[in-house]
Amino acid sequence: MSETETKAKRPVISRERMYQTILSPIVTEKASILTETGQVTFKVPLSATKPEIKASIEGLFGVTVVTVNTLVVKGKSKRFKGRPGQRSDWKKAVVRLAEGQSIDLTTGLA
Repeated sequence: MSETETKAKRPVISRERMYQTILSPIVTEKASILTETGQVTFKVPLSATKPEIKASIEGLFGVTVVTVNTLVVKGKSKRFKGRPGQRSDWKKAVVRLAEGQSIDLTTGLA
């Protein structure tokens, strides 16, 4: 087998889909501590897959992604004007970048 047959295929996604995949960065105390170890946290849609997230981060920010970990944050039960309600579920992606690379979240995308 040749080298191209053994490698996993990367998803080819459009620039528009990249922007739809990465909704926003998560800036919390825990996420700030993770940036010191080369990990960045993003909010993504529930339908986003790990290969899509990896391709989006690499395409938008021009960095090399080593791993992507995802988790679904379940919505809380809350009361609104005395009536019970439910917040929506959402997905969080923790992306580990290659050694020596970083993403500056204070600057916007072009």
